[in-house]
Amino acid sequence: MALLMAQYGERGPNPHELIAAMPFEAGALAPGHARVQVLAAPINPSDVLTITGEYGMLPPLPAIGGNEGVGRVLALGEGASGPAVGRLVLLPVGGGTWRSQLDAPAAHLLPLPEGDPVQLAMLAVNPPTALLLLEDIVDLQPGDWVIQNGANSAVGGYVAQLAKVKGLNLINVVRRESAIADVRADGGEHAVVDAEDLPRRVRELVGEVPVKLAIDCVGGLSTENLARCLVEGGTLVNYGAMSGERCMISPRWFVFRDIVLRGFWLAKWFRQATPERQREVMTRVATLIAGGQLRARVAATYPLEQIRDAVQAAASNARPGKIILTP
Repeated sequence: MALLMAQYGERGPNPHELIAAMPFEAGALAPGHARVQVLAAPINPSDVLTITGEYGMLPPLPAIGGNEGVGRVLALGEGASGPAVGRLVLLPVGGGTWRSQLDAPAAHLLPLPEGDPVQLAMLAVNPPTALLLLEDIVDLQPGDWVIQNGANSAVGGYVAQLAKVKGLNLINVVRRESAIADVRADGGEHAVVDAEDLPRRVRELVGEVPVKLAIDCVGGLSTENLARCLVEGGTLVNYGAMSGERCMISPRWFVFRDIVLRGFWLAKWFRQATPERQREVMTRVATLIAGGQLRARVAATYPLEQIRDAVQAAASNARPGKIILTP
């Protein structure tokens, strides 16, 4: 069977029209490297934005799509020190994972516990984002209250599951009534539809509770709606703009309520975190996924031959879960 890679040579507003499955030859395996058979690789919103040119970090063209995935070691090059042949491994983040096989420095491969490759393929971006949002922004203790919007998103689902593991109380905000069922399926107990009167809706749902952290992936006026639910001196962290709009918030919340607004970008965390810290976070997440404590909804899986259909499906706001490539 021919080896394939999903490659694009230009960027534009219709990403599925710009990418194609191209054959390639594996070539000789370099010393110190491992050859890995790719088992599963997700298509994240950031992957789509990278093809359109709207993401904050863009690879040189032509480029192979994909920033995460899992595979099984096929062979080790001369002098390679890393996971043994046959071991399930996490692919290097940002390594162009939409392909049948890839070669990478063996020492950079993280060995994984055996589990569902489709679920483990999603561990490098969304689960650590959720974990770090709950651990690195505010010092939260069991019983503390957190609110998030975009609660039916992939990150939102992981936040809900991790909050339960950590003993945190979580209020889940969505943009449409029909999304509440998805939130509850992910373990989200308290779910409410976003609106200008969100603070009142939250009070009706859970009472007067001190919300210390708000997690925003929507932007626009939803940012201020969340801020108005925070306790005085609370923190709002933004990690996305699903609305396509800038964060809108009145200065009164900074001045009179001492609200802190900050951002989070996982790519920056990877640049700043030590290799030991990265490995510790990934290992914790992998253990939770392999043990069934963390899961994400999967809408569909596609072979590489159908990469255009897969990217088009991933770009749709109506999909009920993740799109996964299974090379």
